[in-house]
Amino acid sequence: MTNEMIIQIAMEQSAIDSNCKVEDFKQCQNVVTVSKENVNARRYLKLPHICDLISYGNNIVATVDEKYMATVSDYINTYAVEHCFETPNMHILNDAFQKDGYRVCFMAEYFLPDVEDLVALPCKYETKVLFAEDFKDLYKAEWSNALCEDRKELDVLGVGAYEKGRLIGLAACSADCDTMWQIGVDVLPEYRKQGIASALTSRLAIEIINRGKVPFYCCAWSNIKSARNAIRSGFKPAWVQMTVKSSEMVASMNKQ
Repeated sequence: MTNEMIIQIAMEQSAIDSNCKVEDFKQCQNVVTVSKENVNARRYLKLPHICDLISYGNNIVATVDEKYMATVSDYINTYAVEHCFETPNMHILNDAFQKDGYRVCFMAEYFLPDVEDLVALPCKYETKVLFAEDFKDLYKAEWSNALCEDRKELDVLGVGAYEKGRLIGLAACSADCDTMWQIGVDVLPEYRKQGIASALTSRLAIEIINRGKVPFYCCAWSNIKSARNAIRSGFKPAWVQMTVKSSEMVASMNKQ
């Protein structure tokens, strides 16, 4: 699998999620489409979107409720691509939606492996490849980044680090779509800063590629520790995404 194949597969999936064409992500002009349900979309997405913005660096592809096509088009064509995903410009978009009961909710950066840099990094602890049946007793707070209790059926593969039989670190992936598996990783606090996260992440990425799937990694822009882990593990930034959700959902996530 080459880097060219990997980015192509990622764009193909984003095109499914955004109801657009792969070529739309490569244009210099911004693109706005009407969001629609799709059985092949990433399985955790709630489609259709009210508004979702994606950029692979060239432009913005926005997939929206038809009612908001003009609003979003005006926004993304007023400001520079990179500034549409941050304050203060983001307040303009948020204000436009907030009067209708929606708010900007999710903002994240996504990483893809660079096969020229991806190697299985060493770990001084014992490591072991894990499968779905090995996860049944691991849906606990300390492994909540690696595993998702709400979508257990998607957790398919992992790599664990052990000291004297005790699990101290876990990278695992969810089969979020037919071609791409998402990696999450956790390390117990007392074992951090020893290279365990990057060792597990890189090993799992190789295991995923060996199964003919594309590994991807996601974190908030402000999560410096996670972004550093992605880069140390052989990943590089690929695309950014911002999603509008209902005010009720935002309040619920804020426990208000």
